[in-house]
Amino acid sequence: MTIENKNIDLLHSDLTEDLFNLYRKSPYLAIDTEAMGLIHGRDRLCLIQICNEFKKTSCIKIKLNTSSSPNLKALLEDDKITKIFHYARFDVAALKCNLEINTKNIFCTKIASKLARTYTNKHGLKDLINELLGIELDKSSQSSDWGSNEDLTKDQLEYAANDVRYLIEAMHKLKVILERENRYKLAQKCFETVPVHADLDILKFSNIFEH
Repeated sequence: MTIENKNIDLLHSDLTEDLFNLYRKSPYLAIDTEAMGLIHGRDRLCLIQICNEFKKTSCIKIKLNTSSSPNLKALLEDDKITKIFHYARFDVAALKCNLEINTKNIFCTKIASKLARTYTNKHGLKDLINELLGIELDKSSQSSDWGSNEDLTKDQLEYAANDVRYLIEAMHKLKVILERENRYKLAQKCFETVPVHADLDILKFSNIFEH
């Protein structure tokens, strides 16, 4: 099913071959997920959003009992493509826990924001996009039943797409600040640890780095 709404495709369970072949040519892909809740293993993954540098956006609705999405897995495990998330730790864990996807080559805009924008404590996506790009995101559909058997509403679809639509631009602006402040290499080291933190979250370990 395709919904004509600002270049958004609504799919079920996996990427189509044509979209897979389109996205695999991109150097950057913005990724986000929606789940029934925040606890891995209890709250299932319901939606995966993907956007390329041309704002071609796909929302993949994950049906109940779906255990694999081979095209999506091949795309996210391709280490030649940078995958950009906001709070990658959650999304990477959700993808691994639900679909056995080991995401590679990660850039997390939340980590980058905390290292670059030390003049503020507002590192949520809405504040970040508003400051860097001057765009006001509508977060009214944030708490939704993403697991419903019904198709997404227009508001849900627009909310989901907005969570990835501006991430690539934000990444580029954050990278400029990180390089200017001599923190980009540190950020890269942090991004490399995201899969480890995701594994710890899946296994329900918390705060093991504290005293």
